[in-house]
Parts: sequence; C-alpha cells; structure tokens
Amino acid sequence: MERQTPSWGIEPVPERLRVLGFTDTFLLWLNLGISLLVLVLPGYFDLPLGKALLATLVGGLIGNVMLGLAGMIGADARVPTMVLQRAPLGQRGCYLATVLNVLQCFGWAIFELIVIATAAALLSDKLFGFEAKWLWTLIFGAVATLLAFLGPIGFVRRYVRKVAIWAVVASILYLTWWILDGAGGKSLWSSSGHHGSFWVATDIVIAVTVSWAPLVADYTRFSRERRSAFFGVGLGYLLPTLFQFGFGAVLVLSRDIDPNRPELILVAIAGGGIAAALALLALTVDETDEAFANVYSAAVSLQNLAPRVPQRLLIGFSAALATAGALVIDLRNYQTFLTLLGSFFVPLLGVLVAHWLVNGAHYTAEDVFGSPAFRPLEIGAWLVGFGLYQWLAPNGPGWWIELWSGANPAPLDFSASLPSFAASFGLALAAGLLGRRPRAAFAKA
Repeated sequence: MERQTPSWGIEPVPERLRVLGFTDTFLLWLNLGISLLVLVLPGYFDLPLGKALLATLVGGLIGNVMLGLAGMIGADARVPTMVLQRAPLGQRGCYLATVLNVLQCFGWAIFELIVIATAAALLSDKLFGFEAKWLWTLIFGAVATLLAFLGPIGFVRRYVRKVAIWAVVASILYLTWWILDGAGGKSLWSSSGHHGSFWVATDIVIAVTVSWAPLVADYTRFSRERRSAFFGVGLGYLLPTLFQFGFGAVLVLSRDIDPNRPELILVAIAGGGIAAALALLALTVDETDEAFANVYSAAVSLQNLAPRVPQRLLIGFSAALATAGALVIDLRNYQTFLTLLGSFFVPLLGVLVAHWLVNGAHYTAEDVFGSPAFRPLEIGAWLVGFGLYQWLAPNGPGWWIELWSGANPAPLDFSASLPSFAASFGLALAAGLLGRRPRAAFAKA
C-alpha cells in the first residue's frame, strides 16, 4: 500500500488508501509545526510579553480553524490542494494559484535546507572540527528526496511515528529549558518601549498558519474521514503554534536575536555543551519534515500542470532544484518574496470555503474535474481579497511596497488577513449563489 502512495497522481484517492486517522494526522502536523524559523517571528511583534501571548492565542485559534477547514475540504474531495482549486477557479483558472504555490514551495524548501545544513555544519564543527555546509546541503537534499518518495502514508508510518516524534519531544524539552534559562530574572511582563500593534502581531500568527493551506490537502486526501482531518490538522498545528510563538516571545525579549537572521538561533544554541550538541542533532532531524513537505507538495502541484509526468520524476526535479537553490541563494535576500506570495493564499482559502459551502459542503470528482475552464467571478473575488490585503498591509520586496505606498490607508490597528479572507469569501459566496439561480429556475420550469 505504502509503495503505491508516491505515484498516486491527481485523481481522487481510493478508499483503500484512505488510512490516516486522527492520530496519524495529528502527529504529522505536530511535526510540521515545529520549526526554528518561527521562533524568531515574535521579534516583529514589538509587544510586551502579555500582549504577545494573547496575540499568539487569538491568531493561533483563528488560523488553525482556517487550516483545519482546508484540511477537511481536502479529505472530502480526496485530491491535492491545487487540483482542488479547479472547483472554485476552473480547470485553467487554477493555474495561477498552482504556479504561485510551486514558487512558494520551492522557496520554503530552499529556506529549510539552508537552516538544516547550517545546524548540521555547526554540529559537525563542534564535534569534529569541520563545517562543510555545502556537503550537508547535498546530504539533506537527498534525505528530503527519499522522504518525499515515501509519500504521506509512508512518511507518517515509517518516519514520523518511529523517528521524528522523538526528535520533536527532545527539541521542545531542550528549547523550553534553554529559552527560560536565558530569560533569567528579567521582568518581561513589565518591559516598556514597545510600539507594536496587537492585531498586526495576530495577523503574523494567522498568516504563518494559513501559509500551509495550499499544501494541506496533499496529505488529508489520505485521511479516513473529514472529522479526523479537521481536528488532526487543527489541533496538531495549534500546539506548536502556541509553543513557538509563546516561547519565541520570551526568547526575543530576553536575548539579542535578530528576527531577520533566524540562523543566529542555531549559533546561540551551539554555544552550550553536550546537551546543546544533542539538541542541535534533534533540531536538525526535526527540521527535515518541513523540507519533505515542500518538496513533495511542489511535485504534486506541478502534477496539476503536467498530470502525465510521473510523480517520482517531479519529486526528483523539485528536490534537485531546491538543493541547488540552497547552495547559491542568500537566506536574507529573498524572504520578502515569500511573504508576498503568502498573502495570496489567505483570500484564496476564502474563495475555496465559500464555493464548497455553496456546493452543499461536499465535492465530488465531477465538481473538481468537470468545472469550466475559468470561473471569472471567483477569480475576481480572490484577486480583490489579495488587493485588499496589500492595501491594508503591503508586504514584499521594497519596490513592491513602494508601489502601494501612495494607495494604502492610514495605519489601521487591525488584521489584514481577516478582512481579505472575509472579502473574498463574501464575494465568492455571492458569485456562487447567483450562479446557481438560473439552474434552479430552469429545473422548476
């Protein structure tokens, strides 16, 4: 069964492969949720600890309900996320979303491989006196390839349950001690001089969580039922969200760690003794699942554009491209492109949820593969939501922000994700209801 999973293409997953229950899904998303990259994001909050923790809780609950919904829709339709977008956007209308997601997956895979190779180089330097970061990049690029060849079922059953979950436990225990020990006796609750916005901080938590929405159905299509997908994804990713943003807030308030240089966390951890070395090893193992997810989902998304190309070939291509990128790209020079790409997917999720609800909260194969070439109203609803997001909170490279500088309103102390999601959801819901009226009237006649 597991050997057949990697080559399963864009068609609905058959019942014999729908084997991932709540525990499998929960463990998968618990693992995917632990990442060193997230620990420094509270540095952008610029809030005292109490408000930072509240923003984490509010953003985590909202974002994980959204992510759980996306996972549930994927379990309902039993197809990958970008194939799922054929239903609301059309057979060809989904291509723009697919290309953006492929770019996002490649970007994050490169990002993850850089972090993993940096951790491995620090560890080997500490133990053996050499770094050879380029060698570790090649090695972990190969590891990500092998894990992607396992497919979601094999990855969960052979890797997450037997190896990765123990690395997660070790990572969390060590990081908890290391962060709290570094905080010392500092009075973080009463710290002053912060000028951040509570809702902007909440928005960061939501955006990081929903950034997984374009990938989630790639895995929940193998879920046994919709309920296990919703709660497995939502609860599985919520716990590391609360841990990382919560303890991350303590970290950035108590230590001088630049959020623009997340790799400095690895340098700081490496400054300890044998416990630090073991922690680096656990963190390195733990981080490989994010590289797997982005390599696998890049290949599955590419298959939406080229369904006849073997999935194993696309996995090999995706891993090779990500590995090459990790060897040559400067980590700090392209993060802004990833944030820009991410802002497309919050309103896209709003369109998907609205169309799914109009369709009776259920998708059949005909709804996905029998849709028209384009659904212009739903595509328009998506782009309006994206435009609203950028109008409220422009993000991306400097030249992009400059384009919006004359258009964005006075700073609002509110989330950009929620209005963009609501706008796209409302417009897509109206478009779907209007689109159904002629058929209903014709049927009555």
